[in-house]
Amino acid sequence: MISVIGYYTTQFGELWEKSLSDLIEEAINGVLKNTGLDKREIDAIFFSNMLAGVLENNLHTPSKIAEILGVNIPIFRVEAACASGGVAFHLAKIYLESKSSKTVVVVGAEKMTDYSPEETTSALASAASGEEQEAGLTFPGLYAMMANYYLQKYLCTEEDLAYVSYKNHYHGSLNDKAHFRKIISVEKVLNSPYVAYPLKVLDCCSTSDGASAVILTNNNTITKKSKRFVNLLASEVATDTISLKERKRLDEVLTTKIASDKAFVAGKVNRKKINVAELHDCFSIAEVIAMEDLGFWKKGEGGKLIKELSTMHGSNSELIINTSGGLKASGHPVGATGIKQIGEIYLQLTGQASNRQVKNAKYGLAHNVGGSGGTAVVTILGC
Repeated sequence: MISVIGYYTTQFGELWEKSLSDLIEEAINGVLKNTGLDKREIDAIFFSNMLAGVLENNLHTPSKIAEILGVNIPIFRVEAACASGGVAFHLAKIYLESKSSKTVVVVGAEKMTDYSPEETTSALASAASGEEQEAGLTFPGLYAMMANYYLQKYLCTEEDLAYVSYKNHYHGSLNDKAHFRKIISVEKVLNSPYVAYPLKVLDCCSTSDGASAVILTNNNTITKKSKRFVNLLASEVATDTISLKERKRLDEVLTTKIASDKAFVAGKVNRKKINVAELHDCFSIAEVIAMEDLGFWKKGEGGKLIKELSTMHGSNSELIINTSGGLKASGHPVGATGIKQIGEIYLQLTGQASNRQVKNAKYGLAHNVGGSGGTAVVTILGC
């Protein structure tokens, strides 16, 4: 059995005083300290990052990590746009399945705020198709197309979408590592300026700096010594077209449906057993569609159901969504996001989530998406 035995995350935000290397070093040393392991007990490292090669002219980061830590173990860099963290975690799982009694670190990190909005937006757009880039489409524009289609097809409103941001900012106010810890009202979301109709500033996640790390092991001796661990039940990846125009439907992300269906089968877990989930809410519409594609809500009902706030901490629901604040409030340093999502589930299942703890959480799910849905990773943990 593969287990997650530790987690650490840096602060997410505008961390101008810290370099990418600083963040990586803090995250790895932090997770080692939290688990009581020495770096000599780590057999491999999987590093998730999207933008360093574009923004910083900084590649060959595995060798830099080896230099930082003073190790000579295998280190792998993984890039899958905003799903880089989830894919890195998935590859770490495959590594452990092929070897016995091994322990690995999965770390994700990103520096985004040291650059102008134009530079960062252009770099992020590299995860879209060439045609979309030539047309001037950025990801707010692509998700706005999905939002327009969804709202018109299912007779939903911009106010419905605003409840996603309202809920997740409330959760972010409970997370001391979140980029934004301020509660916002539905009215404030609706009154914020449009970025790409119908999505407004407060429908969109921010660019952030940060790093997160988890430790995975199939070494029973190390697992037994761990104070807190959860079992990795499933990790599944699906890939679809990079171009939105090539998709059969605009009101779903097919990769999410495929990856989740496989994960629930592989993990032998019924959807109704999931108590807490971290979903990829890069835009408010993304969480609504994800709830449907994951099978938690029926297609077309999400726009109305989100207003009931049944997935908000403190409700009587058996499923609470984005307790970390999601990408919306916690922040979105793209290479770190997928790891942070899994780390939040780890905290919840081990009872370490402090004032945002979901009672009696036994099963959790993390959902990480790259681009406009070209890649999706669904991970299920249980205790």
